[in-house]
Amino acid sequence: MSVIWHLVIMAWHTLMRNKVQTLLAMLGVTVGVGALVTSMALGKGAQEAIKEQLLAAGANMIVVNSGNYQVERAGAGGSPADHAAISKPRSPILQTAQWQSRPIPNFPNVKLYRTHFEDDPMAEHDHPIASERLGDAMAGLGAAATLTLQDAQAIREQLDGIEFVASGVHENARLTLADDERKQWFTRLHGTESQLPVIRSGWIFPYGRFLTAGQVRNAEQVMVLGKVVADRLFGENVNPVGQTLLLWNQEFEVIGVVGSRSWASQPVAGDDQFDAVYIPVTTVHSLLNLSKLNTITVTTSSAGETSIIAKQIEELLRVRHGITEQMPDDFTVRTQSAQLLGKGLAPDVARIVAGNLESIEALTIEQLAASLQRANSTMLALLAGVATVSLLVGGIGVMNLLLLSVTQRTREVGLRMAMGARSRDIASQFVLEAIVLSVVGGLVGATGGALISETLEQLFAWSTEVSFLSMVVSIAVAALLGVIASVYPAHRAAQLNPIGALHHE
Repeated sequence: MSVIWHLVIMAWHTLMRNKVQTLLAMLGVTVGVGALVTSMALGKGAQEAIKEQLLAAGANMIVVNSGNYQVERAGAGGSPADHAAISKPRSPILQTAQWQSRPIPNFPNVKLYRTHFEDDPMAEHDHPIASERLGDAMAGLGAAATLTLQDAQAIREQLDGIEFVASGVHENARLTLADDERKQWFTRLHGTESQLPVIRSGWIFPYGRFLTAGQVRNAEQVMVLGKVVADRLFGENVNPVGQTLLLWNQEFEVIGVVGSRSWASQPVAGDDQFDAVYIPVTTVHSLLNLSKLNTITVTTSSAGETSIIAKQIEELLRVRHGITEQMPDDFTVRTQSAQLLGKGLAPDVARIVAGNLESIEALTIEQLAASLQRANSTMLALLAGVATVSLLVGGIGVMNLLLLSVTQRTREVGLRMAMGARSRDIASQFVLEAIVLSVVGGLVGATGGALISETLEQLFAWSTEVSFLSMVVSIAVAALLGVIASVYPAHRAAQLNPIGALHHE
């Protein structure tokens, strides 16, 4: 190693004999490497920006809704398919259980409590229900509650290509300020999990944070407000974190406010994201005595696989719910594109769209994503090609410098040969000088390319992403071009006649 380092130092000193020529040749390599690093950073940044926009638009989002309506049959209207609501026989003792505890004959120390959840549409409630206990007429999930937390867990664990899964219970709710009951706001309630902000990548939190996994697990009474709700109850640009709100006559602590980072999706009254509140789904289940879900929101790792994974989710849930081929689904699986295509259409037209959704979705989402990626790859190749040409020009500059050096150092080469140096020693010297020149120029160029990329991002808000690998590859390419450029000058120097070289003027 010490010998190699000595040779490198000697090559550098030799190059520094003609500082101006060396710096000019090095400048060509520096510009080439800098251009290559910058172009790769721009291409990678554009690729990530395209991916982020697709994900923010929900291109990789799948929503599973509980319940499903059968196709209209002769003599009957459409009816909800709700296989999970089929009642099972219960013992006479359990059927007589009341909300208030009651003793069992011959078992004085044993008492019975409620035996069914309020989201069981076939159950006859013989106890005060949640709306009576909590004072909210909207409590309860209705007749099509068929999804469970176990379904969400199965999707998360048993299917490949799944990125995030968030369970959801959705209700209308009235919020009241604990310190001033005159301040109220009627809004949308979402019981959810901590992964939701990752799914909704366009969210920001101007105040506080979102729900944590621990708060969901412990069913804590905490709440995240949409910006519209926060503005209506507390005023604009007021931090409500730490304040207390009443929901179903229960106290909830505000831990955050959610807003939008996208100019295309700004909070407005009545929307489903920012005119809404978010609490742990487990808290909803606990307070309302529920066991089911309204929705399961899923994101896939790739925007081009939503149709395939949606089909896999449908097959998994059919097996879990015991649905045979003759029975309709008791759930619906929709991708984000399906929801967008169905909005504002007449029911008959919407059914036609849904029937052809596989091809439509492939065109609107998957092919769009693939086309954008191909366009980006083409742009990246074009930029890299231009940068490679610049690097090639730098290699030509290195070759010219070495050819000039051979001419200027002819007597030196002859003297070394006369003293016993072999032809390969002479060739290795010039190759090493080219490598040193290219590597040093490459280091400077890679550093400059990274700084230029950062500057472009700051000044023009362009998406750039400089990777360490791209810098290493650029320097390695520069070193390789340096070796290639040195082959002819090194060969020419090695073939000099020692006698003629010593007499060279």
